[in-house]
Amino acid sequence: MKLSLNLNKIALLRNARGENYPDLNYFANKAIDLGVDGLTLHPRPDHRHATSNDVIKLAELSKKRNVEFNIEGNPFTKPNGDFLGFIELVEIIKPDQITLVPDELNQITSDHGWSQGSHDDQLIDAIANIRNCSKNSKISLFIDDIEGVEYANRLNVELIEIHTGKFAKNISEGTEDVINEVRNIVKSAKNMNLLVNAGHDLNLENLNYLVMMDNINEVSIGHAIIVDSLHYGFEETIKKYLKIIRS
Repeated sequence: MKLSLNLNKIALLRNARGENYPDLNYFANKAIDLGVDGLTLHPRPDHRHATSNDVIKLAELSKKRNVEFNIEGNPFTKPNGDFLGFIELVEIIKPDQITLVPDELNQITSDHGWSQGSHDDQLIDAIANIRNCSKNSKISLFIDDIEGVEYANRLNVELIEIHTGKFAKNISEGTEDVINEVRNIVKSAKNMNLLVNAGHDLNLENLNYLVMMDNINEVSIGHAIIVDSLHYGFEETIKKYLKIIRS
C-alpha cells in the first residue's frame, strides 16, 4: 500500500493569511524525505485551498522528486477567474493519476461517489478528453459501493477510489460490519482488473483495517494528518502513518 499526502489543508491554512506561510513546497519536500509515495491536491474553482498554481508547482516537484502526483476534482469544472479549469490543468501537468470526483461547488468536502445518471455521456466525453491530453495518466473514479465499481468498469478507467467516509464513521462507532462491505468492493474491483485506492476520513485509528485487507493500492490522507500534526508534529505524524501502512 502507498501513501499519498493530500496537502489541501496546509493550503487552506496558508490562504487564511494571504501569504506563502506555511509553504506547501516545504511540507511536500519534507513528506517525500520521510517516505511518502505521492502528493495529492484537489483544487476547487473558488481556490479556497489548493490553487491552480499550487497544482502546477507541486506536479513539477513530484516529477523532480520521482513521486506520483494525483489531481482530484470534478472534470466538469470550467475555467473561472484564476481557476484554470480541471481538464485544462490536467493538460498542463500531465499527472500520474487523475481522480474524478462528483463534488458540487458548495460542498465543504467530497461526500459521495459516482453512480449512473444523466451525466453519463458528459463523463464519458470528459474521460475521452483527458485521455487525449494526458495519455499516460491513470484515471480513477471516486465511488461508494459495488455499483460504483461496475460503473467504473463500464467507463473503462484504470482505478477506483473508495469513498471511506461511511467506513470511518462506522469504525469510530465500534461497528465493524462495514469492513466486509469494503472487502467486497475491493474483491469486485480486482475481479474487473481495477486498481483500488481509498480515501476520506482515514486516520491512525482506522487505517490498519484497510492495511489488513491487502489489495489496496494507495490511500490518500490529508485532514487527519494535519490534525494529528497538532498533537505529534508533522514529522512524527508522517512516520506514524507510514509505520501502519508498512507494518
